[in-house]
Amino acid sequence: MIDNGEARPKGKVEIKIGNMSFSAEGDQEWLDQQVTKLLKAAEEHGTMNAPSGAGSAEGSGPKSGQHGSAHTQSLASYLKAKGADAKQVQRFLATAAWLFRRGNENLNTGAISKALTEHHQKRLANPADCLNKNVGKGYCEKTKDGFFITPEGWQSLGEEQ
Repeated sequence: MIDNGEARPKGKVEIKIGNMSFSAEGDQEWLDQQVTKLLKAAEEHGTMNAPSGAGSAEGSGPKSGQHGSAHTQSLASYLKAKGADAKQVQRFLATAAWLFRRGNENLNTGAISKALTEHHQKRLANPADCLNKNVGKGYCEKTKDGFFITPEGWQSLGEEQ
């Protein structure tokens, strides 16, 4: 390597995705390349969406895996994957699930509307009506502060709680 006297910016990165971990130090360009490779490999192997407890004897509830973990899929991608980009009631439920997977435990209609707006997705004409329809289907239940997704709701999205 030829040293032209310029100091290259150094960095350090530590990443853990599911059962995979990566730690390195180096110049920024090299680190960017390595992180890109790691994320691609994790996505190809399904690590990005799998609970960190996958394959273990622990339960599959939100505290044992996906809830609050490295759920990095964009809202647009998540909605498309769930087939929720066309129907408002399904879009509401999928957005709630996406928020929950990213660590938002206080689900309410305002949070759903805000997430859709911030991520440039189609808005809901009447979020409260979407919630009521999901409650009617048994996919959500209301609480005094908002709502939560029932096991049936998670199942309708093709996921485990």
